Amino acid sequence: MPPARPRVLYVTDLAYPARGRRYCDEDIFLTSRLRDDFDLALCHPRDAAALMTAFDAVVVRNSGPVLEYQDAYDDFRRRALAEGTRVYNPLTGKADMAGKQYLLDLTAAGHPVIPTVDSADDLHLLPEADRYVVKPKIGADSIGLRIVPADGVREPAGGDVLIQPCVDFAYEVSFYFVDDDFQYALYAPHTDRRWQLERYEPTDGDLEFARRFVEWNDLGHGIQRVDACRAPGGELLLVELEDLNPYLSLDALDETGRDAFVAAMKASLHRFLATEA
Repeated sequence: MPPARPRVLYVTDLAYPARGRRYCDEDIFLTSRLRDDFDLALCHPRDAAALMTAFDAVVVRNSGPVLEYQDAYDDFRRRALAEGTRVYNPLTGKADMAGKQYLLDLTAAGHPVIPTVDSADDLHLLPEADRYVVKPKIGADSIGLRIVPADGVREPAGGDVLIQPCVDFAYEVSFYFVDDDFQYALYAPHTDRRWQLERYEPTDGDLEFARRFVEWNDLGHGIQRVDACRAPGGELLLVELEDLNPYLSLDALDETGRDAFVAAMKASLHRFLATEA
């Protein structure tokens, strides 16, 4: 008999209405290819905790903002950690997986991030700006994000939000990694069309910038997206480090690029299952 193939529970919300993106198309494509190597079933994030014990690993992909199902996610996370369930990405992520506190920590440590504080008393630590971005500490997909004028920033500046200067950036660029290996980069050359992405050829300096955050997170296995903006001075600043369920924009790649990503993800999952076992 041939050896049993690993059983993978693939967590996705195929009906999530993402702005400018179709999560379902990406996951339909990925699962169609992963089935070559794994016995695979799809489920909604609300069902993951109840189903996961029947599988060798749980792959969390385009499952939408956790805020939409916070209780179910908390239960899934608690049970997975207690039972030693293999979850990909691993639940040890220090970035968006754990909220936005990391932006404060990275700012305090002097990393190249958009300067961030969480108190009106600390506004003096930020560069002066005409406008500020105010967003929830626990948030995703721009939910609750506001841009406020300088004379109104103190009003919403409670301890449950983050405050950043509104950076007049040239463009946003994202770097995609599987494990510690860089895969591709995409950017939005038009600032008013965030999800009209094109292939971006990073410089050595760009990759050094992105890798420092992947190394800081120290996941070991999994998929991460480093989102950055090109600041007026030409430097890159971190916008966010997505380590829970980053959308991959695979539709912006050609067939060769998509094939390469699938091969990298398959190899990563096989390594993950072998190592964690």
